[in-house]
Amino acid sequence: MKTELFKVSRSQHAATINAALRELGHFRLFGPACGLLSLLICVITQQTVRPQNPRWFEAAREAMVTEAVIGLGIKNPRVIEAMRRTPRHEFVPPDQRHLAYLDMALPIGFGQTISPPFVVAYMTEALDPQPDDKVLEIGTGSGYQAAVLSPLVQEVYTIEIVEPLARRAAQTLKRLGYGNVFVKAGDGFLGWPERAPFDKIIVTCSPESVPDPLIQQLAEGGRMVIPVGERYQQILYLFRKRDGQLEREALLPTLFVPMTGEAEKRRQIQPNPRRPEIRNGDFEELLEGKDEPVGWHYQRQLTVMTSETAPSGQRFVRFQNEEPGRFSQALQGLPMDGRAVRRIKVSLWVRGENLRAGRTAQESPGFVILFYDESREQIGEYFFGPWLGSFPWQQRMAIIPLPIQVREAIVRIGLLGGTGSLSVDQIRLEPVSPGTRGSAE
Repeated sequence: MKTELFKVSRSQHAATINAALRELGHFRLFGPACGLLSLLICVITQQTVRPQNPRWFEAAREAMVTEAVIGLGIKNPRVIEAMRRTPRHEFVPPDQRHLAYLDMALPIGFGQTISPPFVVAYMTEALDPQPDDKVLEIGTGSGYQAAVLSPLVQEVYTIEIVEPLARRAAQTLKRLGYGNVFVKAGDGFLGWPERAPFDKIIVTCSPESVPDPLIQQLAEGGRMVIPVGERYQQILYLFRKRDGQLEREALLPTLFVPMTGEAEKRRQIQPNPRRPEIRNGDFEELLEGKDEPVGWHYQRQLTVMTSETAPSGQRFVRFQNEEPGRFSQALQGLPMDGRAVRRIKVSLWVRGENLRAGRTAQESPGFVILFYDESREQIGEYFFGPWLGSFPWQQRMAIIPLPIQVREAIVRIGLLGGTGSLSVDQIRLEPVSPGTRGSAE
């Protein structure tokens, strides 16, 4: 799946760790992580330890659990302990192991990634795993999610559509002693009927709607956690099966890679990269039953505000942060074809109160677009800002040139490591006609 954000910051909780891991940059939602953060610092009892040292991994994993699992709201003690004991570095390529305990996705080959630790912990907690459960996972990937589930349930059956990944995950899980995990290469849309029914089903890729075979293979009273929706706009749902029907609960807006195979063949709504636009830029649409704006994922330190003085409609969002370096932001993915669209215009309303940069000038309030090519590798970015000090509501606009190779983009808005209070409303993105002139305002 993919992609969240990561950062390096001081741990406030681990007594033996002076500098620990935290979320900072963009965590590649659509494929291999591009490594926006190239530096990993971990100081253990005042001594710098090389990443391949077992003590380094142990301390980094403990910091990850403290910051990105417990610190972000995971409460189930069994899930927390499973995250603490699962060696994530064993599930990533050797050249990525120094990044294994950052809260970010990492490339595992074949255009796929290992999910960020918080996402794994959040989905596992929502699944409510029990010791006698038989669980089906769709999207084995590296095998990390299956490894986290292994000590929590009786059996895990996991399916991966990319056969080389399935083979490698099976070898890794066997080498590490996860004897109750069974791996199969195949199309997850079809499930694993020979082993059904399943008490729980967890899906780590996004179909447009819940596949019927998975509904049929879920036991009565069972749970399914699955992201559902369009290619760039999804909601993570918890489904409960009662009287043969699924009852749904929306958990949070999210963005996963699409489910391929049969699910992709059945997709009805396709993205339009020739018309990139922001969804819910005025924040009027909220997730059902929750005070979270639809269309925006990885929301951190964001509050939906209601006011008749909002520049557009009745709602806007406010980002607040007092700790330099800690991220307050929201993200949105969208299609974008640089061959058809050479420039785009971004406009939005902002209001600032005591806005300051964080630990560096790069950690400043603003608007960022990250550009990706057809291989989902980052090829550039554009920063609109910084916005500092205090000022009333005002509209800001910029004309942004697009790399001709761009096929996808991620928008980031917020304090981005800075401090203060930033209010945002009516974000608009539209292609610019040839000949139009303009610059940032």
